[in-house]
Amino acid sequence: MNRTLVSEAAPAAIGPYSTAIDTQQSSQTVYVSGQLPIDPLTGEFAGQDIKLQTQQSLQNLQAILKEADMDLSNVVKTTVLLADIADFSDMNEVYGHFFSQPYPARSAFQVAALPKNARVEIEAIAVK
Repeated sequence: MNRTLVSEAAPAAIGPYSTAIDTQQSSQTVYVSGQLPIDPLTGEFAGQDIKLQTQQSLQNLQAILKEADMDLSNVVKTTVLLADIADFSDMNEVYGHFFSQPYPARSAFQVAALPKNARVEIEAIAVK
């Protein structure tokens, strides 16, 4: 049976989806929904700068993984959605401070728009 993961240190889902699902199989797999750069204390974006938004999205991801007794070292795949691919370099700089080798597999691409006009959204798959 799957278990929904919710963290008070990360914003709640803003639609009909779970923040994360723990498959609770023999090897635990957690699928974390795309994390917007919302500060859970204020309900607002951490800032308009892509670096601040990337940092907040990854902090939200960390908070959700903690609920499954995991951390970023458990992440095997991420998907980074950018409102503007020109932000890739700055996003990548911040992203590199959160992950270490072996880095997770990653896809990153520009989308037409993100919820609440965010500049970045990051989702992940983690395995324990």
